[in-house]
Amino acid sequence: MKNKLIQDPVQVQEIERIEIELLLEAIYRYYGYDFRNYAQSFLQRRILHRVRNENLTSVSALQEKLLRDPEVMKRLFSDLSINVTEMFRDPAFFQSFRKNIVPFVRDYPDIRIWHVGCSTGEEVYSMAILLHEEGIYEKAKIWATDINAKTLEQAKKGTFSLANMQLYTKNYMEAGGIRAFSEYYKVVGEQVVFHPFLQKNIMFAEHNLVTDSSFNEFDIVICRNVLIYFNKSLQNDVHQLFYESLSLSGFIGLGKREGIRFTRHGNCYEEIDSTEKLYRKYK
Repeated sequence: MKNKLIQDPVQVQEIERIEIELLLEAIYRYYGYDFRNYAQSFLQRRILHRVRNENLTSVSALQEKLLRDPEVMKRLFSDLSINVTEMFRDPAFFQSFRKNIVPFVRDYPDIRIWHVGCSTGEEVYSMAILLHEEGIYEKAKIWATDINAKTLEQAKKGTFSLANMQLYTKNYMEAGGIRAFSEYYKVVGEQVVFHPFLQKNIMFAEHNLVTDSSFNEFDIVICRNVLIYFNKSLQNDVHQLFYESLSLSGFIGLGKREGIRFTRHGNCYEEIDSTEKLYRKYK
C-alpha cells in the first residue's frame, strides 16, 4: 500500500499563504510592481484565478512560469488591476458633488483635480461633463492616473461600447444631468466616441499609488473604490499621499465602502456628505 501525504486544511492554507508572499516578493524584485500590501483576500482570489487559467496546480508553479514568461506576468498584472467602472457610477455621488462641492470651487481662478485609478476613463469623462454643465470646465484641469498603461490608452480614445449607453444615460439623468446625454457623443458602428472638447482639459498619466509620490497640489482628489483593495497599512500610506497632495480646504471623494475617520488623518477633514464620502481638508 502506497503512503499518501495528508495535509489538513490549516496546513494547506498556510502553504498557500507562504506561496503568495513569495510570489509577490518575486514580482516586486523582478518586475518592480509592489502588490505586497494589497488586501489578502483580494490577492488570493485573483492569483488563484490566474493559476486556474494557466492550467497550473499551485501558486509556486505560477511564480516559476511568470519569472520566465513576461506574457504570464502581463496577464496576472491585468488580473490585479482594478477596472470596474461605468459613466456616472453611483449617480448619487455625482449629484452630491454637483450640490456640495461645485458651489465652493465655482469662483476659484483655476480648479486642479486628481482622478486616481481612472481605469478606462468613464468616470473621468463623467466629471468633465458635470463641470461643463456647471460652466467651470474651461478653468479646470483633470489629471487622470492609473497603474495600468493599457487601460490608460483606452481611456485616451474616449470610445466606449454603444451597448452601455442605455445604462450610462440612466446614470447621467439620476446624477442631475441637464441635457440629452447623446449630445456628448457620436455613434460610430457599435461604438460611441465622446466629443473632443471633453478631452482637452484631461491629462492621462501612469501613477502607482504604492511607489510613486505626490506630483502636484490639488483642489480635489477623487479616489473611489481603490482603497478597498489595500490592507490597512497601505491605506494609511495612501491617505498620507492624498493629504500631502491636497491644498488646504481641498476636497476628497472616496467610494461607498471607504472613509477617512479611522486613518491617521481622520481628524484633518470635515464631512461634507457622510453617505457619499465627500470630505474637506481643514488642517
